[in-house]
Amino acid sequence: MSTRSLSGVIDIHCHCGPDSLARTIDAVDLARLAKERGMRGIVIKNHYEPTAALACLARKAVPEIEIFGGVTLNLAVGGMNPHAVEHMAKVAGGAGRFVWMGSLDTEAQVRYSKHTRPFASISRDGKLLPEVKQVLEVIARHSLILETGHSTSEEVLMLVEEARRQGVWQIVVTHAMIAPIHMQIDAMKEAIASGAWIEFVYNGLIGPFKEFELADYARTIRAVGVDNCVLSSDLGQPVNPLHPDGLIAFFDGLEQEGFTPEEIDVMSKNNPALILGLD
Repeated sequence: MSTRSLSGVIDIHCHCGPDSLARTIDAVDLARLAKERGMRGIVIKNHYEPTAALACLARKAVPEIEIFGGVTLNLAVGGMNPHAVEHMAKVAGGAGRFVWMGSLDTEAQVRYSKHTRPFASISRDGKLLPEVKQVLEVIARHSLILETGHSTSEEVLMLVEEARRQGVWQIVVTHAMIAPIHMQIDAMKEAIASGAWIEFVYNGLIGPFKEFELADYARTIRAVGVDNCVLSSDLGQPVNPLHPDGLIAFFDGLEQEGFTPEEIDVMSKNNPALILGLD
């Protein structure tokens, strides 16, 4: 069993309960577990429910670590709905910081999954929809963090460009390598040049969502640069390990691929703290 410390680690992609999807742990127990394992903070993500209020309650129960939430712009909140973002940003305590531009309900995800059901579009004919630009305006006004979500690689680049034009300064390309994004290295570099961070998640390496080997991640991280990358768990599914255990396996595996402890710290501690504006 690994003896690696998670002291100072911030996981910006945590699924947990209560949720309409099965989860292995609820938000308060996850916060307690993260604190016990020495982590500095977590960001609670839910595909369908805003999590700012949940983060506030988890902070009350476990005040010793940083806890944040956000909103994912799926159909449950009306898709590309600037009003949902506005209200999430105003939840007491400032715990609502992240806006994911859809996930399971994006057009890209629905088409990739070959489903026949409604979806939330981001673009049409190669251009962002007006309501997407309105969402970005709210993100900029409240100094929120944009997560590009389950969008196509082309949509990601459009989102990054328009977000920066509107004054959004913290942008994360959500698990850029895995479906349905499947972003190539040149596109990642283009996003980085426009000010975005590139996220790599352990969930893409294990379980039913596995698409890549650690060596694939390692090559890509080297190509785009450690200073531009963020390591997250994207865990909480019953088939997968708990978040801290997944992170330890992730970091141990990257060390075996040649990354130094200092480089892993940059991607799992320093860069998430910069994204969140923490000292």
